[in-house]
Amino acid sequence: MIFAIVIGLAIGLALGFGLDISYPAEYSFYITMGLLAAMDSIVGAARSMMEQKYNNLIFTSGFITNALLAMVLTYVGDKLGVPLYFAAIFVFGGRLFNNLAVLRRLAIERYFEGKQRKNGLKNKQNIED
Repeated sequence: MIFAIVIGLAIGLALGFGLDISYPAEYSFYITMGLLAAMDSIVGAARSMMEQKYNNLIFTSGFITNALLAMVLTYVGDKLGVPLYFAAIFVFGGRLFNNLAVLRRLAIERYFEGKQRKNGLKNKQNIED
């Protein structure tokens, strides 16, 4: 699984830097909101994988729904002259930081659990010897 993620990331980066694709400046808010929503979904998926609760259907539907909602808020706000995209920034940004904090805590817990198991095995071997 991790191998596929690394390969996909490498291919995406190579295509992104290798191809000369540009877009009009007026789409920058829409693309930014879509990227923020995508990052939120990806970090949320990483969190659920660490918690062993990952479901591909939930990830895919959340990814698409979040991106569409962020872009719709940006579009409607643009047409009304109201910065509605701030709502998406606050929600997705807050969830990003929260999910990253949980990921960090889970990674540290796993590190110490592994270290304790390793020390426990060494102690058992010393007792048996």
